[in-house]
Amino acid sequence: MKSNEPFADHTDQLARAEEAVSALEAKRNDRWYPAYHIAARGGWINDPNGLCYHDGRYHVFFQHHPYSPEWGSMHWGHVSGTNLVHWNREPIALAPSIEADRSGCWSGSCVTGDDGRLYAFYTGHRQDVDGPGIRCQTQCLAISDDGTHFEKKGVVVRALRGVVNFRDPKVWREGELWCMVVGQQSPERHGQVALYTSRDLVTWTGGDVIYEYPDSNVYMLECPDLFALGGKWVLCFSAMGMQPNGFVARNRNNAGYVVGSWSLGEPFVAETAFRLWDWGHNYYAPQSFEAPDGRRIQLGWMTDFHLTAPQMADGWCGQMTLPRVLTLRDDNVVLTPPAREVEGLFEPLAQYDSLELILNEERALCDDLTCGKVEVTLDLARTSAERVGLKVHQTADDDYLYVAWDAQIGCVVADRRCTRRGNKGYRAAPVASNTLRLALYLDRGSVEVIVNDGETVMSELSFPLEGPRAVSILSESGTARIANLRIASLRQRD
Repeated sequence: MKSNEPFADHTDQLARAEEAVSALEAKRNDRWYPAYHIAARGGWINDPNGLCYHDGRYHVFFQHHPYSPEWGSMHWGHVSGTNLVHWNREPIALAPSIEADRSGCWSGSCVTGDDGRLYAFYTGHRQDVDGPGIRCQTQCLAISDDGTHFEKKGVVVRALRGVVNFRDPKVWREGELWCMVVGQQSPERHGQVALYTSRDLVTWTGGDVIYEYPDSNVYMLECPDLFALGGKWVLCFSAMGMQPNGFVARNRNNAGYVVGSWSLGEPFVAETAFRLWDWGHNYYAPQSFEAPDGRRIQLGWMTDFHLTAPQMADGWCGQMTLPRVLTLRDDNVVLTPPAREVEGLFEPLAQYDSLELILNEERALCDDLTCGKVEVTLDLARTSAERVGLKVHQTADDDYLYVAWDAQIGCVVADRRCTRRGNKGYRAAPVASNTLRLALYLDRGSVEVIVNDGETVMSELSFPLEGPRAVSILSESGTARIANLRIASLRQRD
């Protein structure tokens, strides 16, 4: 098998994909389709890919199956924009067309080369072609002169002997060298991150393991990312096989990071335990890039791990989180608030100052807030309630998502017991503070919860029934003191 040999014309494959996604878009139901989060026109999406700033524009690529709203042969979808919040549709960038990527163009990254062109690195996936159960994953390169249309150059990195799961190249510049980290599974089924280097982005050497997860249950580290932040190095990955421990790692697979030290030629030395990026039900496979002003920007994929997502019936499935800015606190916790550009999406709707709730009081705040933002500051020292929470996306038949401070467990909780579609259950994010600030970003089918300016975050899909979607606040088994509460609606674009 010649890895770089075409089995189809790439231009034809892209045209077929565009035709298919256009057909899905024409029939798409928008009841939960995001108004201000990134999603495909139709079909399935998962991991963010190729995040970069190139030629004056931000670019977000993503894993995309344009033929149905279910996972399938992966393409690279593409949007671009100038401000991190308003995105233009771009043509699908990559489609399977060579033997190495016959089963899919899987996740990867983009960098601007010394020649000013955009270099896209992705995993070529080949599954069951050479026999039942046989897979081959290699790292491939495609280059674009205009940031939109790519020419495939084929395989540039192959796995070392015995490594089968080998994917998701993340490339960046480190001094005189280009570096690439790849997630892999060792022959002993341990999750690892391997490093390769290059001087020209084409010829790569190395393959040394710079990190292996210490828990042998974790058999694969997907979507690795490694970058300097606040004088330390942050190693990110999505861990497969991690076992739940209390409130931690409750999802099927869990994305997080470790903080430590690293230099070229040396292993990564972790100085912290694994920490979740996001404590919600619906978050995985984040990637980051450096903006022109030096900010480290991250996006993740909002996914349902357990059920067939209700979105699928509407001709689409999957969306990205809002862009979040990463900063390292002195205690080695990475804060992840939304980028400042996000605030320009909203306009004030209502404000409440020094609000007090009596025992078991529920107070209506807004009759209909399908898309918008709710901010609340709770004075915990002057609150006796066991739980104080916001009901959002609340419909006439009392279908809602409940986001609450739970004093008995010291956590912010996202509770789905009263949602009628999608997965049930709850997630809990620990908080240690006498003041609690919550910012909830509501879109048609999602809620992102930002706790204490990004100290913790929770990403939740939400599938309310059709009709007005109200917001109310509730004090359970006690009183509550609200220092301030603000509601904003999504600003209408001209």
